[in-house]
Formats: sequence, C-alpha cells, structure tokens
Amino acid sequence: MTQHFTAGAVVSKLYSATLAIGTVFGCMMILFLLVVLGTVRAESGAAIPRGANSKPDFSGSWQTLSTADWDIEPHNARKDAPAGLGVVIGGNIPYQPWAVEKRKANFEKREELDPRNKCYLPGIPRANYSPYPFQIFQSDADLTLLYEYAHTARTIYTNGSKHPSGHIDWWLGDSRGQWDGDTLVVDVIHFNDETWFDHSGNFHSDALHVVEKYSFIDPDHIRYEARIEDPKVFTRPWTIELVLYRHIEKNFQLLEYECYTFDYEHFYP
Repeated sequence: MTQHFTAGAVVSKLYSATLAIGTVFGCMMILFLLVVLGTVRAESGAAIPRGANSKPDFSGSWQTLSTADWDIEPHNARKDAPAGLGVVIGGNIPYQPWAVEKRKANFEKREELDPRNKCYLPGIPRANYSPYPFQIFQSDADLTLLYEYAHTARTIYTNGSKHPSGHIDWWLGDSRGQWDGDTLVVDVIHFNDETWFDHSGNFHSDALHVVEKYSFIDPDHIRYEARIEDPKVFTRPWTIELVLYRHIEKNFQLLEYECYTFDYEHFYP
C-alpha cells in the first residue's frame, strides 16, 4: 500500500531521525527539504497564467462539475436531478416570505416554467455553472465568454468604462470588471426578470445585482464566487461559490447546442 505524507509530516520524521542519529547528514537533509518546499511554493505561484500586462489570464475552456444547475441549495437526489451539497454559502437562500411561496410554485412546475427548458439565455450567474463548457478569450480591454449553450456570448469590459445609464432589460446583464490584486471582480447589473438561478425555481427580479469574483486556485482551477443582491426578492445579499475546471483534453473544443432547433427536426430532418 502506498503511503502519502504531508510536507510537515516528512520534516517531522526527518527531525526525529536526526535526533536519533545525531548526524550532520540529517540536518543537511532537513535544510535541503525546506529549500525544495520553498522553491515549489514559489514556482506554483509563478505557474498561474499571466498576460503581457502581468494580470492573471483566464483564457481557456472551463466547466463546473457541481450540481448547481439543478439546484444551488443542498438537495437530495430526485428523478430529474442528482443529489448535491449546494453552492450557497450558509446553505439556504434568504427569500422574503412571499418569494418562498413563489419559489415553491416554480418548483412544482419546473419542467414547464424553467426558462432554460424554453431555450432562453441562462442569465448570470447560471451561465457559468450550466452543464455545458464555455471558453474565455482575454485581452487587456475585455474578456469574451463564449458558451456552448445556444451560442451565448458575453463581454466583460475591463477598460475602466462604466455601466450605461438607465435600467436596461438584458438577459445577461451588463458586465464591468476591475482587478483587485489577482482577482477579477465583475459588477453586473441591467437584468430582466426572465431567468432562474437553477432548475429548481430559484428566481430573482429585474433588480438583480451580481458581483462576480474569478481567482486562480492553480493554473487549471478557478474559484468562482457570485454575490447576489435583489431587495425585491431577498432579505439580504448572499453568495455562491464553486470551482471551474479547465478542459485539458486533446483537441477539446466547444460544439453546438442550439436547443430550440430540436423542436423543428420533424420539419427539417
């Protein structure tokens, strides 16, 4: 059986051996290991992809492995969804009393009412954890996100520009980003009220305000957070957190998923 030790455990064992043997060699081994560990830590930080402007570069193809698209709250398995621990920090969404009843009604008729079942754009943040990959193209001025689902395209502006004035009903909102160290912080407003957070009927109004955070865990994993605020529906802001995984398969690419076309297959076989 293969045994795995943490760096601290290895150092502890070498230290114990040094005390027992009392040799200069043991001390040299500990010193060597500490130097190696420090080098690995430094190299892992340097390994994060960066652009010419030294900012983290999120370019690549990404996808979540979470069950958030079915239900962002903790849930048991059911016929139309696998079980999941949820991605809402704290577990439950802080709905206002009237909204709890609406969410229940949505759930009961979810197959009929889920906007994604109607092939509508999924909205933000749901687009990032739908069970379809998406690709990021990054420049100094913006990030373009292309989603496999329905050829959805989104732009996150990082050029210092402001949101357009007035309220605008957009499916994906308007996204303006800025850097906080190595974290990309994206402010998203101007939503309509036609999208859900998941297949379980969790919903919002047109007052939705989302603040996203993208940060590397390592070169192939992004920690994704989204702070949700909607005073018409929730009693307070709340946050989801999940991991996005980089696709590293050979020749991986986005394919087509135009769900509305399936209803016309008998007309255009």
